[in-house]
Amino acid sequence: MLQLMHVYEVHPREDHRGVNLISDALPFGRLWYGEPNAIRNAIGYAKFYSRSHDAAIRVYDAAGNVVETHEHGGDFKEW
Repeated sequence: MLQLMHVYEVHPREDHRGVNLISDALPFGRLWYGEPNAIRNAIGYAKFYSRSHDAAIRVYDAAGNVVETHEHGGDFKEW
């Protein structure tokens, strides 16, 4: 059985008002998170939304460098 992996990217917004969570797995392509705890909330949403899939979550800085990577294994198990 083929296991899909969701890939999420967390990028700071150019207007310095939080972050964008970007992924093809999201229904609208991207979500905006404002302060406080914008990065933590975006990571939490990505983990929740991909709870039945493996996920890779990458957090980028303003220069475009990866500063954090989170791996999440799907919790859903088929009997």
